[in-house]
Amino acid sequence: MTEEPGKTKRPQQVYSLLVQVGRKEGDGLPPKATGAGLLCYASGVDEAEAVRETVAILKEAEMAPLEVEGLGTLEERMQGGEEIDDEERFLMERALRENSVIVAEITPFFD
Repeated sequence: MTEEPGKTKRPQQVYSLLVQVGRKEGDGLPPKATGAGLLCYASGVDEAEAVRETVAILKEAEMAPLEVEGLGTLEERMQGGEEIDDEERFLMERALRENSVIVAEITPFFD
């Protein structure tokens, strides 16, 4: 398959996303949890694609995504003054290399 003339392929980037999920049968959250916050790293040509892929993967995993907040790319986060540790960088690189969504952290919510 050849690309159309004048069209350049945009490179994949990794986006940090905070996802709030509700409860759904089979979601794997603790029994008394009312939902959870997930820190995810997702690859995509833009943030919208990363969000779509993340929501699709979470739904496939029997989770109920309610809201997604984009935190930006590694470069954007660093420009904003954030310090990114080696473990976080490793997970971001893995998401890019595997063209995947990595759930790095799950924080259950309780009422």
